[in-house]
Amino acid sequence: MNKLGHVINFTYRNKVKNKSFRWTTLTLAVLLLVGLNVPYFIQLFSGNNDEDNMKIGIATSSYNEIATQIQQAAQKQQALSSAAEHTATNTSSQAKDTQLQWQAKAESESVLRQQVEDGSIGGYLLLQKPTTGDVAFPTVTYVSEKNNATIQNLLQTATQTAKVQYIAEGKLTNTQLEQIGTPVIVNQTSIDDLNKSSTEPKENPIKSNTENYILVYLLMILFFFSLTITGNMIASEITAEKSSRVMEILISSLSPLTQMFGKIIGVFLVGLTQIASYGIVIAINLSLPYYQEVLAGFDLHVSNLSLNVVGFGLLYYVLGYFLYATLFAAIGSIVSRTEDLGQAIAPITMLTLAAFYIGIFSISNSDSLLMRISSYIPFFSPTTVIVRIGLGSMPIWEIAISIAILLISIFFFGWLSARIYRTGVLMYGKRPTLKELRKAMKSYKL
Repeated sequence: MNKLGHVINFTYRNKVKNKSFRWTTLTLAVLLLVGLNVPYFIQLFSGNNDEDNMKIGIATSSYNEIATQIQQAAQKQQALSSAAEHTATNTSSQAKDTQLQWQAKAESESVLRQQVEDGSIGGYLLLQKPTTGDVAFPTVTYVSEKNNATIQNLLQTATQTAKVQYIAEGKLTNTQLEQIGTPVIVNQTSIDDLNKSSTEPKENPIKSNTENYILVYLLMILFFFSLTITGNMIASEITAEKSSRVMEILISSLSPLTQMFGKIIGVFLVGLTQIASYGIVIAINLSLPYYQEVLAGFDLHVSNLSLNVVGFGLLYYVLGYFLYATLFAAIGSIVSRTEDLGQAIAPITMLTLAAFYIGIFSISNSDSLLMRISSYIPFFSPTTVIVRIGLGSMPIWEIAISIAILLISIFFFGWLSARIYRTGVLMYGKRPTLKELRKAMKSYKL
């Protein structure tokens, strides 16, 4: 076990200290940083300075008095923000974002919807009777072309103020007072969503949860590229040691199994280091206040991400890595020259490509027959299962069977790869045939 730790430590430190690794990681992190901020730059340079886009209308309803109270509360809040625009917590740009204008009188919802589509106003408040319970205070919805977190926060605070004022009037029953005491929430929806809700009988599963769609897509890309990079790293490391005859020295002091699994785990930790660095970049961006506004503007919310997708995604990434890594190690051990390595690992690369493309091309039909069958094939399940969990419906018993098959496959191919590795590292010259490998493996006992 101590020798295994030394191999893991040596492999990890050797790769991490490599200049090419550092520059590659840094370059990809910078590209990721730029890519994550593209929506912000789009919003920044989209010419969103038109004052009409900050004008809000009020739809006529039986709650006109409450709507007026919300308007007055928002105007008072704007006045306070303007007075504090040069303080540390409220910059002039932030104050400008909240300078809303209100239409002089209420209009019908159909008229206001047309005005939003024409661009004459930015949005409108819609007050409706609650669908459940004996609640006196209406549900409040802000309808606009696209979501704006700043406006929503302003309206939510103003609505809470109006709600307190409504309670203070003392015209409510005890039951209504209990129900009305819950925190107020201003719903936000777009014109497109309103139009689609009346014309589309069934919602597209991808559009219904864009956040999980993006997450599933990113997890598949992460699996493919990370596995391709680390797999090539494992195979090239073993082949390089073999071609330089260093392997003959190592084999006398370390068992082949210790070498193989030490390299696999060491490179796995290298891959985790890269992923962690990219995760830090993503986490920092998501924690920035302006980024929350940008996501809200595109109707994206981090809170909508499924923890099941994240958890199973990481689990299948780890299991998929060890399955493929043992194969890359076995192939690397039977190749004597690094020039021949690309051709030798081509079949494994094709398997990773197949797993990636099956998931990508079936992402809009996650419960198809192909996806269900692929969920039980260990080489494809790391991508197909995540698609089914995130965008379809996969029973827990199917997930359990898929994981069990994947674990059995890891043990089997790990055992097989260990035998090939033990035999192949000392076989030089041309690549051995399957018959030669089988004959050589019989002379060793694992």
